Amino acid sequence: MDQSVGISIIGLPTDFDRWDDLLALIRRAFAYMDGVIDPPSSAHLLTADTLAEKAKRETGFLAIENSRIVGCVFALERVRDFYVGKLAVEPRLQGQGIGARLMRAVENLARKRGKEAIELQARIELTANHAAFARLGFRETERTAHEGYDRPTSITMRKVLP
Repeated sequence: MDQSVGISIIGLPTDFDRWDDLLALIRRAFAYMDGVIDPPSSAHLLTADTLAEKAKRETGFLAIENSRIVGCVFALERVRDFYVGKLAVEPRLQGQGIGARLMRAVENLARKRGKEAIELQARIELTANHAAFARLGFRETERTAHEGYDRPTSITMRKVLP
């Protein structure tokens, strides 16, 4: 059920200057992964500056509630698709449809630009995320291991656009 009606989805403004707020949101959103996924999340390696650099290479969308950032997504445009490299939603609002709305914003842009698909990776351990992406039309295409691991650590998921 989408309970996120009071939340606006906007493109990341070119004059955006709230990198510290965005970084804090991402760290809160990924904190639950500590001790759950192996290898650990790279969210703790992000800085406000690396986010600003990421925004120069990727398309970003924000979820805003009463001028507060409560979600974000970053997607890298490739030749045939968009690759979603970061999706984060405020923990107190997870499960309310904000992530789905952010992903629809990426999907709408991908369609507008004539892309074939959207791709992302999800950690093996985060099965609830796999189920959520499956409900959005994503299907598993492969399992890969991070460097130094002899077992799969990530699932690549892809949504082919009609």
